[in-house]
Amino acid sequence: MKIAQVAPLFESVPPRAYGGTERVVAYLTDALVDLGHEVTLFASGDSATKARLVPVVQRGLRLDGRQADWLAWHTMLLDRVFTAADRFDAIHFHVDFLHFPLVRHCRTPCVTTLHGRLDLPELTPLYRHFDEQPLVSISDSQRRPVPWANWRATVHHGLPEPLLAFTPEPGPNSYFAFLGRISPEKRVDRAIEIAIACGVPLRIAAKVDAVDRAYFESQIKPLLDHPLIEFIGEIDEEHKSGFLGHARALLFPIDWPEPFGIVMIEAFACGTPVVAYAGGSVEEVMEHGVSGFIVNNQKEAIAAACNIASIDRRRCRRVFERRYTARTMAERYVDVYRRLAA
Repeated sequence: MKIAQVAPLFESVPPRAYGGTERVVAYLTDALVDLGHEVTLFASGDSATKARLVPVVQRGLRLDGRQADWLAWHTMLLDRVFTAADRFDAIHFHVDFLHFPLVRHCRTPCVTTLHGRLDLPELTPLYRHFDEQPLVSISDSQRRPVPWANWRATVHHGLPEPLLAFTPEPGPNSYFAFLGRISPEKRVDRAIEIAIACGVPLRIAAKVDAVDRAYFESQIKPLLDHPLIEFIGEIDEEHKSGFLGHARALLFPIDWPEPFGIVMIEAFACGTPVVAYAGGSVEEVMEHGVSGFIVNNQKEAIAAACNIASIDRRRCRRVFERRYTARTMAERYVDVYRRLAA
């Protein structure tokens, strides 16, 4: 099939450091090429891909020092896509809902994967207005606020199988890991409390967005003075395998309806179990007692973290290989494309 992938322009594909959506688009695009499809990727010019790249902006907007207007660049992105639409058998969008009005005038089958939360009040009238748009969810739980939308599939994220190395033992200087971003809903404060209660070091590899800077300075930075806590900032893909693989566990104490949580399957790929708060996709992605523990409060979280050695790291890796590879993700999307084209 001739397939177009349309990525956001905030990060390169894949991102240099943090960036969930663009990372998934990168893995999906390369896996589709490996399956023999002809793929065109619309993305920033600093992207690296096996597909044909159509660069819309020179560099991912978040790291661009010019403070570029994201809406202006995404408007040009959509114009590039729809000008070339008749060249493709399917167009796959990852840019929320910006393209919906134009899709109504496009003969090429289009599908949109929604990567974010859908429980915001302004989204209900929007998806009602565009209720014919074919959508893919990244977890069944993500759909709950808008169950009547035109859902065509749920496709869980996947990673290239050799991307992250399996680590059978965390090592003598192991620690708990927190990976992602610092924000109120990610609850790194809970992770800090869990680590201190267990007497285990916590290493925090996370970015701080401008919108969360005040929260970080006032609520989190004072907690970093404890001798067990180490804040190392953002890390890139090259360092992620060692960071997660040498950890006793990934702490994922979320306080929001997580749409997927790709960091969980990154941990599984390394053989690292996860201690996660219930909510959102966690009960779909996790297998309680197999790939880690699902908890409901700090008392349960501390007990689970202290008992994490009872989880078999080889089983964590097998969960990843069985459910969360990029090839599996790509095959499921190809099925969506073919049904749309038919």
